[in-house]
Amino acid sequence: MGTNAVRFAVVLGTNEVASAIGVHLHREGFCVVLSHDPNPPVMRRKMAFHDALFGDTARVENVIGERIESTMDVFKALGGPQHVLVTWLGLSDLLPVRSIDVLIDARMQTREVTPNLRGMTRLSIGLGPGFSPSANCDVAIESRQDRLGQIVREGWTSAQDDGGALGGVGIERLVHSPHDGRWHTPVEIGTRIYKGFVVGHLSGVPVTAPYDGILRGIVRDGCDVAAGVALAEIDPRGRHAQWTGIDAQGQALAQATLAAIRLHAADRISTSAASTR
Repeated sequence: MGTNAVRFAVVLGTNEVASAIGVHLHREGFCVVLSHDPNPPVMRRKMAFHDALFGDTARVENVIGERIESTMDVFKALGGPQHVLVTWLGLSDLLPVRSIDVLIDARMQTREVTPNLRGMTRLSIGLGPGFSPSANCDVAIESRQDRLGQIVREGWTSAQDDGGALGGVGIERLVHSPHDGRWHTPVEIGTRIYKGFVVGHLSGVPVTAPYDGILRGIVRDGCDVAAGVALAEIDPRGRHAQWTGIDAQGQALAQATLAAIRLHAADRISTSAASTR
């Protein structure tokens, strides 16, 4: 299969949402590259391809994440993608490889200025707060829980909410960094822990769990973090806890992304047909 026959998708982010989208696009036959961004640090790492960046095995629903080092690796994969590709390379590095069919910003950042994705690729999709089809992307998708997966054609996406509740527990299940520092933790995701348990140290200061439950996510050991970022998440649902695979949010956003891609393709076909009449 030639490189031009394979659709090429770049996803900004290596978190669980970017990874869920990567899985769905890979299953649709895309060559998918996830481009790492350090902000915010990835916490739900067993639901993501993020750890492939560090040489660890990363698998989401039987799809493997493969670390790549160079644009030549991308070009080779376009001949017949076997895995989702994960890289430290940025968008500016990936743009010269080949025309990008779909560019998706899945970093789920809260920022004062959102980058303008329009004009760089055939289709740009922005997920979460700060996106508008009239300003910085072709299609925007809501990540807010009460509007999850809605495609925005006009106006702006909603501000981010607290991500909803798990087992009746809201944002209190998250452990946030009280200050800047270097994060260290020996605790593995999936471990049962109890309120007050020390899940790690931030520049030597102990950080404790706010609830009993299963450790659903935790920032990788050795990361430098800013004040106020989520370091860990506790799932209080007992045997119903989930810390691997694709969760409901990731599933909804991935399906909405595929729907947006299909709608865009259908619009192009109808526009082309109308122009030939």
